[in-house]
Amino acid sequence: MHPSEQFRQERQARLQSYAEDGAFKALSRDWLQASMQRQYVYNFDWMGRPIIQYPQDMVAMQELVWRVRPDLIIETGIAHGGSLVLSASLLALLDMSDAIEAGTTLDPRASRRKVLGVDIDIRTHNRAAIEAHPMASRIAMIQGSAIAPEVVQQVRDFAKGYERVLVCLDSMHTHDHVLGELDAYAPLVTPGSYCVVFDTFVEDMPPQFFADRPWDVGNNPKTAVHQWLARHAEFDVDAEMEQRLQVTVAPHGFLRRKG
Repeated sequence: MHPSEQFRQERQARLQSYAEDGAFKALSRDWLQASMQRQYVYNFDWMGRPIIQYPQDMVAMQELVWRVRPDLIIETGIAHGGSLVLSASLLALLDMSDAIEAGTTLDPRASRRKVLGVDIDIRTHNRAAIEAHPMASRIAMIQGSAIAPEVVQQVRDFAKGYERVLVCLDSMHTHDHVLGELDAYAPLVTPGSYCVVFDTFVEDMPPQFFADRPWDVGNNPKTAVHQWLARHAEFDVDAEMEQRLQVTVAPHGFLRRKG
């Protein structure tokens, strides 16, 4: 057996063992809860911009972008812009890899690959910092509710002509809002690509864990995902990604479009 195949098989066996290891999964869930109580998720930057994500989920996005090789990433929820910059930098690495493999020169300021961010309130200082960032040429932004019909139409118009589209949903985390986002944007995901729904973990936390937020157990992204998947057989949950990460804010949230 080739060493690389042996490595792959060992990894698969290890991941399968995680799926059956209730104690390890409980430990991971307990650590996620304890770290959320301590606002751990706010500790990180990506290329100088605050990014409200766990490092594990940042690595997961790198894996998905390399696997899918999208030319458009759509994100709902912008905040400080760190996630937009992360996605833009990953697309820049794809551009560089393509140029190296083809033996061509690359203008780093010009790329067909884009990130489109949507947020109901793009703060002036955050917009200015994003637009001044070296990755800005790869980033576009729309201000408005992600489920407002006029915003949905703007996003759909922007997406026309792109061949591989990946979507990330990370704005308002109530059931109805996420369900509306899934209805609006998951159809834009191309076969083999993903719609990543963040903060599904809310369903696994104690009730009133986020006492100052409108979402809670029974009303959150995971409940929306489960309802939406029941009528959308063209998507399934990438359970292997969850097994791989263990600590993630997106359990059942890595939705892969079949094909």
